[in-house]
Amino acid sequence: MSLPAASARPVHVIASDAEALAVAARLADAFRPGAARRDAERLLPREEMARLTASGLLGVTVPRSCGGAEVSARTLAEVFRLLATADASLAQLPQNHFVYVNVLRAQGSRAQREFFFGEVLAGRGFGNAQSERGGRHIQDYRTRLTPDGAGGHLLTGEKHYATGALFAHWIPVLARGAGDALHVAYVERGAPGVTVVDDWDGMGQRTTASGTVRLAGVAVADDRVVPHHLTFQGPQLHGANAQLLHAAIDAGLARAALGEAAEFVRTRSRPWFESGVETAAQDPLLIQQFGELDLRVRAAEALLAAAADAVDTAAAGLTDETAATASLAVAAARAEAARAAVESGSALFDLAGTRAAQEGLNLNRFWRDARTHSLHDPVRWKVQHLGRYALNGTRPPRHGLL
Repeated sequence: MSLPAASARPVHVIASDAEALAVAARLADAFRPGAARRDAERLLPREEMARLTASGLLGVTVPRSCGGAEVSARTLAEVFRLLATADASLAQLPQNHFVYVNVLRAQGSRAQREFFFGEVLAGRGFGNAQSERGGRHIQDYRTRLTPDGAGGHLLTGEKHYATGALFAHWIPVLARGAGDALHVAYVERGAPGVTVVDDWDGMGQRTTASGTVRLAGVAVADDRVVPHHLTFQGPQLHGANAQLLHAAIDAGLARAALGEAAEFVRTRSRPWFESGVETAAQDPLLIQQFGELDLRVRAAEALLAAAADAVDTAAAGLTDETAATASLAVAAARAEAARAAVESGSALFDLAGTRAAQEGLNLNRFWRDARTHSLHDPVRWKVQHLGRYALNGTRPPRHGLL
């Protein structure tokens, strides 16, 4: 499969937080009308990803010193929330891109940052090859990075749930090197030995193409390898930044499902005969349900904003305490947003009624997307860490998933 062309369209460079938000809002409005059909027919969003790339959104976290806007976590979270109100799969696709831009910001050498940030600003995006199947747990990585005897490395393994890899120019690969130390190897998608398989068959987020990446003795130059294990030797925001974007996707999904339900009730639903009202939108029981759901969605949105602010505060003065505060704020946002998204996607049918269940409307995509995305990492462990801190003052661990 050929690489996507970075120069197929001119790539804009976004200059500010305000511009990033305006661009995201415009793209969300453009992507929304085709979302149901893309999901129903599993039409991979190649054109939409090309538009997103050309818009410059992929470059907004590049540092100002390297030509980017270096937007705040608050802005980036809102960008993802806006995109998710339109299409949760499209919002999911670039999530890993920003994670691996952050890896370079944290541990990349000056030369690596200059090279890869130039790639990003030119429209060459990152995918991911992180998760594996069959291990004892999610961080039991068996992909190996071994010396090739000539100053470089060979990369061998198989990755699954590789969201973004199919559309990427560069695939960051998590691998174990000498002493089992964790590294990220940035490999070109079209490099010899790299195979990207579109075999994702999830019930939700159908168009993320989160398939398999096979790595068969892939040659990797030394200057394409970043020592990721060093990230976790001190206070870090790796997990908080990554999880913040997941929370934003869930918050956007929750708001989208509630909005879809409201539009359906206003325009297509009939009132229940016992209600004594002329339209379904006047039914006091429905109004109450909408109010209760709106409270839950507002709570998720408020926690998302607070978590983003905590990440920004920690980034400005990183200590063990500020990192813990940020991680816990993100954990709260992620837990509440996931619950709000699943609940809103399910309640849509209670609110809209029998007609909403027609297969052709594909309204179940909101619940399917929320249910699938909420499985990314368990909410119960977010709540566990919140409880440990609230009761005993125990800071969350530095494993990068919180």
